[in-house]
Amino acid sequence: MEPKVAVVTGGASGMGQIYARRMAERGTQVAILDLNEEGLKSTADESENITAYKCDTTDLAMVEEVIDKIRDQLGAIDRFVQCAAIMPTAFLNDQPTALINKLMTINYGGTVNVVKTVLPAMLQRGSGELVVFGSIAGSVLTAQMGAYSASKAATNAFMEVLIEENRGSGVHIMLVCPPMVNTPLLKQVTESSNPKAIRDSIEKGRLADPEKMIDVLEQSLVNGKEIIYTSTEAKVLMWMRRLCPRLLWKMVLAYDKE
Repeated sequence: MEPKVAVVTGGASGMGQIYARRMAERGTQVAILDLNEEGLKSTADESENITAYKCDTTDLAMVEEVIDKIRDQLGAIDRFVQCAAIMPTAFLNDQPTALINKLMTINYGGTVNVVKTVLPAMLQRGSGELVVFGSIAGSVLTAQMGAYSASKAATNAFMEVLIEENRGSGVHIMLVCPPMVNTPLLKQVTESSNPKAIRDSIEKGRLADPEKMIDVLEQSLVNGKEIIYTSTEAKVLMWMRRLCPRLLWKMVLAYDKE
């Protein structure tokens, strides 16, 4: 069943934007949250079912204010999708401490803020869907992505525990762990350290298709899934990380040196 009201953070671009458009096309009233005012406006202009709200997810007071406004204007939130994130890359020795902390504040702290703001009302009703984008990078680690991986590892762990602690509540909580996806977020990578593995993936067209990632997400909601890896590559890498982590590291580091 399609939700009557959905909220998507990071809805001004990338997978958040794609999913917001899809739900709006099906008649859902979709609130999109972002700091990208131009992207917010252009996306909201596409459909009368999309409403834009400027919101910094790292600011808990602002998150609470915006969520209250959405409930007043659109109604109870049936589905919440957390996509907002940043992904600048660098060797940890070279990446400024302030930027490492910023990654954690946005990617993990922002997730905590929105989840803690939205989930209580869903639990009180005994219904709703809460979807958070973690990442395969939170488990499968690579050089030059240490800060991003740390922020997503924290997000993955937070969500897995949240799922178990709220089992049987009537709220469907789902963690999505995609591989590297072809979205505008990659611009932050190419404009920072631009790791070889990502350069090659872009040049050879090996990046995951964001439309297909949303297809998997939607089917997983229908099937009641809780933690999903949205591609065969992600599943293989996860098993390698669990069964032979040193071999995986050797492969990653050797590839970077080619």
